[in-house]
Amino acid sequence: MQGLLGWWEGRCAASPALRFVDLVLRGIGQVMFQDNPLSGLLFFVAIGWGSVVAGMPQVAIGGVVAVVAGTLAAMWLRVDAAALKAGLYGYNAYLVGLAFGTFLAVSPLWWVYVALGGAVSVPVTLAVANVFKSWDVAALTAPFVLTAWLFFLSTYAFSAVQGSGLPMVAEVVAIDPAAANPLAFGDFAGGVLRSVGQVFLKASLVAALLLLAGLAVNSIPAAAFAIGGAVVAVVTAHLLGAESDLITGGLMGFSPVLTAIALGAVFYKPGVRVAVYALVATVFTVIVQGAMNVALAPFGIPTLTAPFVLASWIFLLPRQHFDRP
Repeated sequence: MQGLLGWWEGRCAASPALRFVDLVLRGIGQVMFQDNPLSGLLFFVAIGWGSVVAGMPQVAIGGVVAVVAGTLAAMWLRVDAAALKAGLYGYNAYLVGLAFGTFLAVSPLWWVYVALGGAVSVPVTLAVANVFKSWDVAALTAPFVLTAWLFFLSTYAFSAVQGSGLPMVAEVVAIDPAAANPLAFGDFAGGVLRSVGQVFLKASLVAALLLLAGLAVNSIPAAAFAIGGAVVAVVTAHLLGAESDLITGGLMGFSPVLTAIALGAVFYKPGVRVAVYALVATVFTVIVQGAMNVALAPFGIPTLTAPFVLASWIFLLPRQHFDRP
């Protein structure tokens, strides 16, 4: 693997075009914290597959347009070179493009929204990073969430851009206990895999397996925590009586998956104490997911990865050092 990456780095050093491709792939990989172009490539293939199978190729196209726009914007703004090279200014833009392809109807102005949203995510990233710099906490996907929410809400004010896939504005009502049905094994396994896929807004089982492969080629612990986080999320949501369709569709598990990876394999050194800490944070993220589903229902916008951001910040701000005796 190192030999392949070394060969690729050599080609990129000799070609500005390949270097740009490398930046884009690393940006895609950083959605799940992987600074590896091969991970990014596997993620890209997964999203392409899931989008085509779902009959929504605009999702994959939107992601590419947005991440290219975001990468170009970052280069034009002369952001930190090391962070740019690591793809840290591409992943929020990529998620913006995927979200716009999922929730907005394609129209001539859709392309403007996608490119503008991808570009705007860069200054939003810089702004959020500066706010949290003094607390030594990463921006995570907060720039994506903030950017997408503002664009989504704006569709209610403009007639030329339609939020055809946005949730219906709804009053807050308690869940019907009948909606929390027992899960069969097949539903459980499907819910676990779809929880991984829904990180990229994809419910495809094949896409989920490709995403796990993309994690594994760069970090076995990250892949393990992704699976573990998905299992914990599905079990927790079911025990708490969440709506079964949300669980099996992966919609209660994608934020917990990101929380598990972030705390278990990225920001802390993997170990027993870290695993327990990540477990608690993952369970808490499921609760935050349910709370935010309710809180945003009257606004008609999806939670996106906001539960992951909020829960992870809460567990990162204490700045615990688990590697110390």
